[in-house]
Amino acid sequence: MPKQIPLNEAELIGSLKEAAAHARGQLTLKTTKLPRKAATVSPRKIRQIRQALKASTPVFAAYLNVSPDAVRSWENNRRQPSGPALRLLEIAVNNPGVLVS
Repeated sequence: MPKQIPLNEAELIGSLKEAAAHARGQLTLKTTKLPRKAATVSPRKIRQIRQALKASTPVFAAYLNVSPDAVRSWENNRRQPSGPALRLLEIAVNNPGVLVS
């Protein structure tokens, strides 16, 4: 008996739309949409994010997978978060449940 493959209509329609866009020259294999760069966050805003989550400095640091000293440095304006930490702070503002769960 042959293996049954479930049909996902939405995925099939999406693929057909992509193929049509490629045929019209609107889409190439190298077309990529990059996310915008994460915005810098002020020390005051970092403290507000942490307090909105009702998290102590060590707990907030654990949410972001950084050291508590890093969080203290950010909040006291001795250092600035960068790269992944900025993106996680953005997520904490927009969808805090993702970090807390």
